[in-house]
Amino acid sequence: MTVVDRPIGEREHDENGPVRGPILVVDDHQQIRDLVRRYLESDGFAVLTAATGAAALDMIRTTAPSLVVLDLGLPDVPGETVLRELRAAGDTPVVILSARAGEEDRLAGLGLGADDYVTKPFSPRELALRVRAILRRASPAGAPVARSELSFDGGALVIDVERHEVRRSGTPVRLTPTEWGLLLALAEHPGRAFTRAEIVNRVQGYEYEGYERTVDAHVKNLRRKIETDPHQPQLVETVPGLGYRFGGHPDD
Repeated sequence: MTVVDRPIGEREHDENGPVRGPILVVDDHQQIRDLVRRYLESDGFAVLTAATGAAALDMIRTTAPSLVVLDLGLPDVPGETVLRELRAAGDTPVVILSARAGEEDRLAGLGLGADDYVTKPFSPRELALRVRAILRRASPAGAPVARSELSFDGGALVIDVERHEVRRSGTPVRLTPTEWGLLLALAEHPGRAFTRAEIVNRVQGYEYEGYERTVDAHVKNLRRKIETDPHQPQLVETVPGLGYRFGGHPDD
């Protein structure tokens, strides 16, 4: 089989869109790699594994995985470095799987652009459920939507729901699946205030420990990408004591 080298995060395309690649599990413990692989394969996923950050980066370039399960405590290239390279190049979904269980560790990982953060020891069944939920958000195919395109503030922000694309002032914006889900949940109901718990339910689809600050981390990442001034947001507005609402003005 011929393997074509490509930039990190770039996936093959056909006339129907991106071709889904395998899931890549990156962990320096073989027992964990094997455990996660078995559960994901039992769900019908193709799975590759890597024991080091360097091996992971090579495999990402050559296989363009559909999602990466990433340990942070790798023996060579830190997991944070792998994640930064992924985010600098594209929107490949990432689930951090780490023994670092502190809240600040979780927020730091999400702040780098991870879609989810699972702490060790972990339930492989729950991890598989989270992977499926993220891949559903990452896929343009899904349930029918009321409007195929949402446009705000005279076209300054355009959300193409069917093509799974966002444009800001005509420039494409790359969002992770979680950021996409967050934006869509708010933008489909402009002006409505959502609690953080409601946002988690709509975006993640499951309970998430420490959800309030988790949502805040994803909102911060989203604002950096779609707001003219992330420090004075006009689109994703904070509702003090409650949560967030979408403040953009919908176009007719």
